[in-house]
Amino acid sequence: MQRRDFLIAASTVSLATIANPMPIVSKWANLRGKAQHCIFLWLGGGMAQIDTFDPKKLGDAKTNKPGSYYPSIDTAVAKVQVCEHLSGLAPLMDRVTAVRTVHHDVVDEHAAATIRVHTGRRTSGTIQYPSVGSIVAHEYASTNSNIPAYVLIGYPNVARGPGYLGPRYGHLYLTDVETGPVALTPSPQLTDSRRLRRQKLMQTLRGSTTAENAKQIQEYHHIIDQAEKLSFGSFMKTFDLTSESTQTRELYGADVTTGLGKRCLLARRLIESGVSFVEVSHNLNFRNGTGWDTHYKGQMKQHLLIRELDLALSVLITDLERRHLLDRTLIVVATEFGRPAGFDSGGGRGHQSKTFSLILAGGGLNHRGAYGVTDELAATILENPVSVPDFHATVYATLGIDPSKILYDQQNRPIPITDGGQPIHQLLL
Repeated sequence: MQRRDFLIAASTVSLATIANPMPIVSKWANLRGKAQHCIFLWLGGGMAQIDTFDPKKLGDAKTNKPGSYYPSIDTAVAKVQVCEHLSGLAPLMDRVTAVRTVHHDVVDEHAAATIRVHTGRRTSGTIQYPSVGSIVAHEYASTNSNIPAYVLIGYPNVARGPGYLGPRYGHLYLTDVETGPVALTPSPQLTDSRRLRRQKLMQTLRGSTTAENAKQIQEYHHIIDQAEKLSFGSFMKTFDLTSESTQTRELYGADVTTGLGKRCLLARRLIESGVSFVEVSHNLNFRNGTGWDTHYKGQMKQHLLIRELDLALSVLITDLERRHLLDRTLIVVATEFGRPAGFDSGGGRGHQSKTFSLILAGGGLNHRGAYGVTDELAATILENPVSVPDFHATVYATLGIDPSKILYDQQNRPIPITDGGQPIHQLLL
């Protein structure tokens, strides 16, 4: 925002407040959905939109002819096609919208692009912005104090953190679906008497809080209290996948130790338990070759990841629908950027951020299979560009969160919840 625009906006709000002290109604009040949960599937490395959700004419890596690597197939939505390896999703695309015209300006740096897509903001040297998961946790924090608002199945880093909102709105994380969050598993040596002594000692320490560090100490105490509730309450039962039927585990492929399906099954159980936001990382530790970062020979193994995504996502959609949870659960499939139509010298693809695909499913949206139009090489936006802030605004609006809301950092500075993002109206009408 330019200084002139800021001053005009500030003076307008001030005058409106003086003239009419009633609360100002958001212009998005009638465009907010009723979803209550979000499952955010993260495809680290950069999913090639031209090989998945925005297919074009076939290319040839050997002759460096630009185009899709795989043939495309029809879907449940007329004139909307996807890659042949998304055959499970194809008949479900009427519950899905591939937003094909997302764009930003980070091309060669995976970490910076990951932060951009997670926070909807440019990296700043003066402020650390919260992730989409932490903002949802902030807005849904009062739903149930015995359940974490935000769970990350993957590795924690600054892109997924709470930023200026503070640690209270951070994530509970785990990388091993088999064991659950190790930090919340009580030690066998922790008897009831030892636990009681620790609680008494903590109460004594809490009485020594000074005015200078009161806020930080209160945040710490909140986290300790919540960890206590989670460790000794019923929440830990959520991680016991053996309580699911054999048929359900087989559908998700949950008997495969490293599979995305197992993480998606746990994500479904987490939102059933009351968790508001679950991020699920695909291909932890790049067990499948190069992962979605399909330079060089990684392109040749991309179909393995696409098939795994197809299986997990299609089963998750149908399972949520069967349980009457799909309209209340927004599924997001996100990646840091896309891939160009041309091939590099090793037969793989480089990076492309000027247009790529992010996916929305469920959430009670008015789905249309695809939104936005790109050219014959999925390289230039022809219709309906969607900025990363626009995409974030759409996610928030779907979850009933006002995308024009103002949040405040630790110094009480006002910060808009998105960087000028505008929700995609057609999906919310």
